[in-house]
Amino acid sequence: MSDDRQEGGGRATTLDLPPEELEELGQRFGRLALEHLSAPEALPVFPETSAERLAGLFGGRLPTEGVGLEALTQACAEVFRQSRQNGHPRMFGYVASPATPVGAFASLAAAALNSNVTSWRSAPGPTRVEQTAVRWLAELIGFRGEGVNETCGGLLTSGGSMANLNALFVAHRSQARDASRKGLWGEGAPATLYASDQIHLSIPKAADILGLGREQVRPVPSDERFRVDVRALRERVEADRQNGLRPFCVVASAGTVSTGAVDPLKEVATVAREHSLWFHVDGAYGALAASARSKRALFDGIEEADSVSLDPHKWLYTPLGCGCLLFREPERARAAFAGTEEGYIKVFEREEAEAFAFWDYGTELSRPFRALKVWATLSYYGAERIAAAIEGDCRVAEYMAERVGASADFELLAPVTLGICCFRYVPEAARRELEDEGRREETNARLDNLNERVMQRVQRGGEAYVSNAVLRGRFALRASITNYRTTRKDIDTTLEVIRREGKGEVMSDE
Repeated sequence: MSDDRQEGGGRATTLDLPPEELEELGQRFGRLALEHLSAPEALPVFPETSAERLAGLFGGRLPTEGVGLEALTQACAEVFRQSRQNGHPRMFGYVASPATPVGAFASLAAAALNSNVTSWRSAPGPTRVEQTAVRWLAELIGFRGEGVNETCGGLLTSGGSMANLNALFVAHRSQARDASRKGLWGEGAPATLYASDQIHLSIPKAADILGLGREQVRPVPSDERFRVDVRALRERVEADRQNGLRPFCVVASAGTVSTGAVDPLKEVATVAREHSLWFHVDGAYGALAASARSKRALFDGIEEADSVSLDPHKWLYTPLGCGCLLFREPERARAAFAGTEEGYIKVFEREEAEAFAFWDYGTELSRPFRALKVWATLSYYGAERIAAAIEGDCRVAEYMAERVGASADFELLAPVTLGICCFRYVPEAARRELEDEGRREETNARLDNLNERVMQRVQRGGEAYVSNAVLRGRFALRASITNYRTTRKDIDTTLEVIRREGKGEVMSDE
């Protein structure tokens, strides 16, 4: 008998577990997840820890022998304790939504199945689930529906950055293919794309990756509400074309990450149409808010986009990482990726649905089963309940803006459009100094420094967590509310924490 065989034909080196050990593993890790999901506020928003401590806890040598289930469970519980708690109702940094219980356990199920969702041939069921989830997301934001983009399609990605990269690749390839008959391109002239000065960093990064260069992302000024100035956009496109450049794409924001501003999408769509530009909407943060009745009008024109990015792991409350890219005409994406079906991945199925492959619409080949958590979340809660949760987040952000506006020691720095509130702490002495025009710039610089230190103290204090933005040159405290657990009481507590930490700091010139 071979050394790696036991009686009965099993391998001696198997990683399978005995039934009773497998059951205990499931119970222990299930209990760990349930404790976190049921009481995310039980731990501080940010742990009292240090890099040195974490190196001691998790920086050990590679084990040559297994540590056993008890030790492993304890170590994983320590990982939870040493993490920033995204599910905490006072976690307002960045865009960090909690995972719903349904999404979390759907992720576990998808991991156990471990499908590689490259094509229908490789994963028939998961492929169909993803296609359905993508269609539902398009319907949720008004990009697909009766009489609107009935043939739209797309795919799930790791996040908004990858969705934007794919969109710009398709936009560039699509416009280049059209160039010969439209006569838009001068020989060797740089291809340019347009976005407001509030655009997400993934857009210039994508331009670099694609070889266009971030200097070809032409910034357009934003207005007093941090939305793109459409007149300036039109003028810049026209001037660049007259100067021999090759405009090919305009990117609008459906919820900027700094303030949540939504560009006037219908007006931007008109400019794109006038100049035969690809129209991409970066809705990674905010597009899903189009499902909320009170916010729907903000997204008028999104259905005219050639492509839209959005992140279910932001405002659909699904676990990381799951972005989505929608195409109004999927065949244009397929044309951009043509020629990638060679060798071992060649598909021989003849029926159209069974010949489908996601590599025809994006850059990834190996792809995890991201769709189950999206499909399960929408199936279990339904569109109305999800929309109500988003609506609730927006109302809480509006309440925060009201409390800031009513406080003598806070100043609102941007209007609240969706779920982001940007403000700063302004002690009484500084407020008086701001009234003196001769001292205003110096005082603002000192306030920037003060608020930066206050933010750091709040973050490490563990009671609440806010991040930052720079708006018109001013340092802002930024609270992003994408958490169905957050209440007005959490807002009041957070403002009190900021006020307390602010009083503990001294205005300085450093």
